[in-house]
Amino acid sequence: MVGKMGLLLMVALLAPGCVTAQSASSDDRRWINQCLRDNRDARVSQRVVHAYCSCMNDRMSNNETRSITQWERANPRAREACERRSGWR
Repeated sequence: MVGKMGLLLMVALLAPGCVTAQSASSDDRRWINQCLRDNRDARVSQRVVHAYCSCMNDRMSNNETRSITQWERANPRAREACERRSGWR
């Protein structure tokens, strides 16, 4: 039986064009995992959510202190671009 973390790792490795477990810093992984938790009730696949969260994380400054969920509210154009890129819509 694959646990949630195993499933998230598999999704990360299979999702094209997103941050993978090998290339992400521990800070990136922390923000992306928080975004995944914030969007756990989304009505899209976990692959789409992971692609979205990775896209948003990539657009944020490395010095950003807000979570992805907080940052997306202040940056609607980045949110819309990542929604399109991830296939959310």
